[in-house]
Amino acid sequence: MTTQILFVLAMLAAALVAFALEWLSVDVIALLVVVSLVLGGALTPDQAFAGFASEVIIVLASLFVLSGALVQTGVMEWAAQAIQRLGEHSESRIIGYLMPLCGGLSAFLSNTSTTAMLMPAVVEYAKRAKISPSRLLMPLAYASMLGGSATLMGTSTNLATSGLIVKLGMEPVTLFEFLPVGIAMMLVGTAYMMFAGRYLLPTHTPTSFVEEYEITRYLSEIMVREDSSLSQRTLADAALSERGVHVMAIVRNDARVVPLPTTRLEANDVLIVQASRDSLLELDEDPGLSFEATGKISDEELAADGKVVEAIVMPGSWLVARTLKGLRFRERFGVSVLAIHRRGTSHPTEISSLPLAVGDVLLLQGSEEQLGLLQGSHRIRLLGEVVHTPFRRRAGTIVLSATLTAVALAASGVLPLSIAFLLAALIAVLARCVTAEEAYRLIEWRLIILIGGMTSLGVAMTETGAAELVASWVAQATAPFGPYAVMTAFIVLTMLLTQALSNAAAALVVVPVAVSTALQVGMEPRTLAVVVALSASLSFITPLEPACLLVYSPGKYRFMDFVRVGLPLSLLALLVLLGLVPVFWPM
Repeated sequence: MTTQILFVLAMLAAALVAFALEWLSVDVIALLVVVSLVLGGALTPDQAFAGFASEVIIVLASLFVLSGALVQTGVMEWAAQAIQRLGEHSESRIIGYLMPLCGGLSAFLSNTSTTAMLMPAVVEYAKRAKISPSRLLMPLAYASMLGGSATLMGTSTNLATSGLIVKLGMEPVTLFEFLPVGIAMMLVGTAYMMFAGRYLLPTHTPTSFVEEYEITRYLSEIMVREDSSLSQRTLADAALSERGVHVMAIVRNDARVVPLPTTRLEANDVLIVQASRDSLLELDEDPGLSFEATGKISDEELAADGKVVEAIVMPGSWLVARTLKGLRFRERFGVSVLAIHRRGTSHPTEISSLPLAVGDVLLLQGSEEQLGLLQGSHRIRLLGEVVHTPFRRRAGTIVLSATLTAVALAASGVLPLSIAFLLAALIAVLARCVTAEEAYRLIEWRLIILIGGMTSLGVAMTETGAAELVASWVAQATAPFGPYAVMTAFIVLTMLLTQALSNAAAALVVVPVAVSTALQVGMEPRTLAVVVALSASLSFITPLEPACLLVYSPGKYRFMDFVRVGLPLSLLALLVLLGLVPVFWPM
């Protein structure tokens, strides 16, 4: 083992640990990997940055713009309306209707966009049908993943794999090359969720927001006496929120006063606050304040000064990675955040300094007007309250026509994939279906940087011989048992790596090893690369895929819910791949 091979394998291990621990964002980790590979002499700068200049990056960016334009112009509105028009059906029939609808859209839009677009309609329907949203949201996320695996444009994983195998000297994946396997997986996945998986889904009995977010545990009443330092100061000047104390209501002369930043506190005001014990102890230093625990509070009392709703932070929102305190959320939007639900855990206190993440569910309190304005800004989306996007006939027709034409031209080979979709995206911008500024905001830059950086790591593994070394270990362990054992090993390896890495990153790491292994054992290299790409898209074991992260909090799921439901589906995917890949690709 040479020094360079050891260095590249060490970089791979470091990247795996960094992705798993989530200390840094994925794009920063990817860029650190690129810089380290150059500084360590594993790649030249030209080789390291070649991944960012590939055709895949252009296709992916163009697809983000087209997907966003299709949603913003109301073209996809019919899908949400179709869900809302669902009548009273059995849960099995609802899943059988919902999953193919979502999967079909996801074959042409990104998994995340499809899930985000349909989720509010699904939650609204679940509440109307008196079904726990947890019974439908996980099938929705899984359907988006199943549908995305069916086409080259359906998921970034397929695009990233196609770009890497071109760099390794093989033919790129065609637009609909994965379609037969994708359709088969869609049918198998839907049948599984309809007849078996739904029995493994959790059911959450509807509870009040107060109970669900554990708000009562942290409610207290504070009386402001005349000698208090808070008397005659506005809430903004008092800066209670910066001290971890959220004023939910003010009772003055037996009447409730809306706690606005400009509201001036007066002697004998009673503040109903939400705060941790430590925050209250800090306030206790003021001798002019008296404290007592408050009794139970109902959702109606919580909403006495407006309305209380749940909202989810969407992908692409500029709120991501920013704190409520830094945003001055209440002052900026006129809406209070009472609590945050993230990945199975409620955070009813000390949320002002918590960086927001995609998929966070915020419990908001505010007037209908302010909540409507907040939703209309596309920063977040209210759950269970669908805001219809009006169909802009001219813009929608242009975007849809441009997208379908790009698909036809790319599929027939008349134009290269990158040119076809870049041209369609340019038409959408030039026809003012979306502005240039909106187009840049629609692109998921972190994913693009991740793919570019991890492509460089894949190239480094091939150039230094690290992939060949790891391949020899895999070949020694599996080759004596035949090609199906080799395929199984790579399916399992890829599915496991997707739990620590993103799907695309896992595929980019494993493909070079798979290609080297195929050459050593006498298999077709491109076939094993295809196996890796499909395996990365069909791993359902944990909620770390973006579509699953989106439904994690709204569905009030626990981590083990995904393991329990997703593990059997992943095993079914393994069997489908072993059965169908040899049929469509030479071994």
